[in-house]
Amino acid sequence: MKAQRQTAILEIVQAQDIGSQEELRSLLEARGHTVTQATLSRDVRELGLMKARDPRGGSWYRVPGTGAAAPSPSLEQLLPALVLSVDGVGTMVVMRTTAGSANTVAMAVDRQQFDDVLGTIAGDDTILLVVRSDRARRAVMARLREAAGIV
Repeated sequence: MKAQRQTAILEIVQAQDIGSQEELRSLLEARGHTVTQATLSRDVRELGLMKARDPRGGSWYRVPGTGAAAPSPSLEQLLPALVLSVDGVGTMVVMRTTAGSANTVAMAVDRQQFDDVLGTIAGDDTILLVVRSDRARRAVMARLREAAGIV
């Protein structure tokens, strides 16, 4: 439920300019997500959404990684809300995310500059990490699972 709601928030904010939480709450309700103001505030904070000023006036919520004024949320902020699973084999790690979240999560992984991660490739809901060795894969997977709260 939370992951679906947060995915809907990301989709809404990416699709149009949202100037207030009340406006966002109304659009969420139109999609079938009834949410309190406190829950919506917590979701906005967990997703790292930030209001960015528009040169034409006004300010709008922006998704991490989009635009010059975008925030850079940490793995610990993003992973619990957006990552569904972390698995791997050999020198590859595969992360499954909520729909539309893979790019945001991959950018956060890239910003961490893991020594053993050679690179990331993101689709819509899947991320492939290529690592240096099988041992490195196990260490990276453990760190990502811990940050995501996956046991």
